Amino acid sequence: MNVQKNSINLAMQGAVILTIAGIITKVLSAAYRVPYQNIVGDIGFYIYQQVYPFYGMSVILATTGFPVMISKVMMDYGYGKSLKIRSKILAVSFIYLFISGLILFLCLYLFSNHIAIFMGDEQLAPLIRIASIAFIIIPFVSIFRGYYQSQQIMEPTATSQVVEQGVRVSIILLSSYYLVRAGYNQYEVGFGALIGSVIGSVAAFGILLVLWRKKGSQSKISWNMTAPISTGKILLSLVTYSWTIAFSSLLLIFIQLIDALNLYALLVDGGMDKMIAKETKGIYDRGQPLIQLGTVVATSLALSLVPLIARAKISNRIQLIREKINLSIKLCLVVSAGASAGLIAVMKPANVMLFTDNKGSLVLMVLSISILFTSLCLTVFSILQGLGFVFIPAFAVLVGVAGKYALNLSLIPKYGEIGAGVSTVISYCIIALIVMVYLARKGFLFSDMKSIGKIGLSIVVMLCFVIGLLNGAELFFDLENRLHATYITFIAIISGGGIYLWSIFKTNVFTKEELQYIPFIKKFVKEEKRVINGKGN
Repeated sequence: MNVQKNSINLAMQGAVILTIAGIITKVLSAAYRVPYQNIVGDIGFYIYQQVYPFYGMSVILATTGFPVMISKVMMDYGYGKSLKIRSKILAVSFIYLFISGLILFLCLYLFSNHIAIFMGDEQLAPLIRIASIAFIIIPFVSIFRGYYQSQQIMEPTATSQVVEQGVRVSIILLSSYYLVRAGYNQYEVGFGALIGSVIGSVAAFGILLVLWRKKGSQSKISWNMTAPISTGKILLSLVTYSWTIAFSSLLLIFIQLIDALNLYALLVDGGMDKMIAKETKGIYDRGQPLIQLGTVVATSLALSLVPLIARAKISNRIQLIREKINLSIKLCLVVSAGASAGLIAVMKPANVMLFTDNKGSLVLMVLSISILFTSLCLTVFSILQGLGFVFIPAFAVLVGVAGKYALNLSLIPKYGEIGAGVSTVISYCIIALIVMVYLARKGFLFSDMKSIGKIGLSIVVMLCFVIGLLNGAELFFDLENRLHATYITFIAIISGGGIYLWSIFKTNVFTKEELQYIPFIKKFVKEEKRVINGKGN
């Protein structure tokens, strides 16, 4: 019993470490795009964002997709088994990942010209070829991370993630600044940025190799293909998890990829000048870091409760599972709905503050709605996977991505980039509905419907205040001036966020018992209890 308890506690500690590393890397991944856009402009941003989804797929697969897949296969077939069996599982996994990475690399590299032509911009071909190199690095990075995660040793994975993102962001910003000042064209600047991205992946492998040698792990695991375990069984699990866990981890990137493939091409086909279409797509892509940051904040808090759900599942406490699922979804709704509404309200000055002008503010407002649905999708994905339902998130992603492609073809010719924004929101909404309905059919229906009304009321209170504040500010400040816009945006975010939280607590969206499980807030609840008990004594 103590062994099982220690194992669960170790898993919980590991989850916390990976969560912190994940937040750092995701914030860096979103935040660097703001100064990058400031350096290269909207057309330079368009060039980078057109190719980024290809590279982004390799990063996500090597960070959350394949390592989780390997660790699950190790737990399924290698937990408590001999060193030879575990060595064979890793050897088969590496071969599978190497072949998969090689196929993806060859497809992108050899067909880069065809892909670029399909996207409507042949000059993107060299950048696609550079991005394809990252897929060769995937198996080497993933196998280390997967092994360590299966052993509940999360520090190497967390360290490599932070190093990878730090190196990548630093090289991208420094190289783009130098290349722009040196007079290179925008495609050459984008080429340099993607080289920086690949170097980041190499750095991750380097740090993992150093840690592997330092910890002496290489003496424990060796190449083995003869251990008494079926190779076919291992491969079947790898294929299954590839099309479930790994596939569903690519949700945000897939939606970006659809826009990269056909938004610019459809704008040009509709008669828009090529340079204007590139600038329009670059402005549209300003929404990606905003969606990513909003989603990170919302899901980080909600997903912190998923280990509690996993622990309750192990002990088969169904009522506790329902309570924690309800709390996770409610927390996700509070943060994501507030972030979506708040961002819509401050979009015009925030656009000036971040990107120097307010171009595309309307489409960015539309895209901001996505934060609500992306956060809900990722939260419920994790809940379902934690409960053992790995197929439905992948199915939902497949439906949503197909819907996004079809909606783009229908809406962009009529409504331009606004149509692309609307199709993104609808696609995420469809995915969220599929997984929420499935969760309900499995007996975990979100039951606190009253809280949705309270959240809605809190949003109305916040919006009334923020809109009034911005209207008043316009009488005294020029909100198209970047400095003025920065002051007002921060004031609106801090004061509006404070009012929203006040309203959330005032309307009792969370019970006192629920507050004890929410990160950061639970400390204040415990302190309040201590003070009250102290007075009582």
